[in-house]
Amino acid sequence: MAVDRETAPRPDVRAQIIEAAGRLLRDGGVAAVTTRRVADAAGVQAPTIYRLFGDKDGLLDAVAEHAVAMHVNGKAERAADEDDPVLALRSGWRSQIDFGLSNPELVRLMNARAERSPAIEAGIAVLRRRIHNLATAGLLRVSEQRALGMIHAAGAGAVQALLETSPESRDLPLADALFDAVLDQILEPRSVIDGADSTTSIAVRFATLVPALPGLSSAERSLMAEWLDRSIRTAQSD
Repeated sequence: MAVDRETAPRPDVRAQIIEAAGRLLRDGGVAAVTTRRVADAAGVQAPTIYRLFGDKDGLLDAVAEHAVAMHVNGKAERAADEDDPVLALRSGWRSQIDFGLSNPELVRLMNARAERSPAIEAGIAVLRRRIHNLATAGLLRVSEQRALGMIHAAGAGAVQALLETSPESRDLPLADALFDAVLDQILEPRSVIDGADSTTSIAVRFATLVPALPGLSSAERSLMAEWLDRSIRTAQSD
């Protein structure tokens, strides 16, 4: 019989319940995550689950948040050691695709949420830093926000499309092909990178420096950022 470990610190009890529920989710999907099964697997009484998570939906949200947070933390640690901004972006893309295909139930749970979770926001922050590195290197020909939106949308779409296909029939190279197509749209052509910078890439790169420019007031920095943003947006629409 399961024993309710009231004497254990609550974070430990919560962690062991999330771990048990995560195993059940990976092995049997959402249907396998019942309160009774989780309680038995975690060695607690069912009321403990209700006190900590409210209901099954609350528990599933916690499981998804924990798994995504662990994945994002790993990405953030790797990002700290990356030098080539393009290779770093590709590495992050492949990591995200692999995570999505390996955790289809988690992907469905996160997609069903009305709002982005803190872990998802943290993942987007890692992607935003990688894109910023492209901008400071003079490689972007679109705004950082445009690049972020395109990569995020393409990644989510690639995972969804591949999950809709049976594992044995999946066209896995599709993800890399889609990534390359996005790169063609957001990066300067190699001929430009190897030679003179384009006007747009200069504007994008300069925009990254505006917050640190000396001798300017906050209002002047804001106005300069607005001018650069307008120029970049105009170039994107051409």
